[in-house]
Amino acid sequence: MWALWWVWLAGAVVLAILEVLAPGYVFLGFAIGAAVTGVMLALGVTPSGPVLAVIFALVSLAGWLIMRRLFGLKGGQVKTFDHDINEN
Repeated sequence: MWALWWVWLAGAVVLAILEVLAPGYVFLGFAIGAAVTGVMLALGVTPSGPVLAVIFALVSLAGWLIMRRLFGLKGGQVKTFDHDINEN
């Protein structure tokens, strides 16, 4: 089952939807890893199970790091709130 390309791409879609519900770039990193793994399998590259897991893990980590670098808080920034948006 893990060697089927469409399983990886379906998992990527599910993980991307989870990222919308719980943002933090973690699920998006996993979605990128699953999508790259699925495309790799669709192109005919079929490594063994452990190698496939390592590829997924490394691409997921790289995707997460890139998302954090591009969209995360800049160095030294802390998000603070000094007023309540519900007060008039």
